[in-house]
Amino acid sequence: MANRKLGRTTDIRLSMLKTQVTDLIWHGRIETTLTRAKETKAIADSLIALAVKEAGNSEEVEVKVSKAKVDEKGNKVTELVKSKNGREYLKVVREDTTEKRKKDMPSKLNARRKIMQNINKVKDEKGKNVDLATKLFDEIAPKYKDVKGGYTRIIRKGPRKGDSAETVILELI
Repeated sequence: MANRKLGRTTDIRLSMLKTQVTDLIWHGRIETTLTRAKETKAIADSLIALAVKEAGNSEEVEVKVSKAKVDEKGNKVTELVKSKNGREYLKVVREDTTEKRKKDMPSKLNARRKIMQNINKVKDEKGKNVDLATKLFDEIAPKYKDVKGGYTRIIRKGPRKGDSAETVILELI
């Protein structure tokens, strides 16, 4: 995965690169040092190329779904039921419906799993989980469908004040 050691042990280095790739996909740009940016760029470009290759590889499928019945206020509908031993309790009323959903083909599913190995889970401002793999397939991959590589660029900023390390901005083109 990575060639440079970046002055870190393997587990810490891989975790750092995974975080940087996640931030790059989530925000579109990150500020880091030149050597870290080069390693992150290689990983991010390979993930984007994988997403571009597998972007449209899914099919529509009808699925039977059992959901709780909901009233006009959004509350679950319940009914009073007697158990075998004579006790009464409230049971949620369920209704069966069919929905159309997108189903990934096996190669896209494999690509999704590879992407999930190289990125972290992310929560938005409201605390809800964000599916970055879906963002890669649905938002980022269509922008690059006619591009053959070079999905990111490095812009040099200059030396950092504390240790004179070369700082750069790594961004999606």
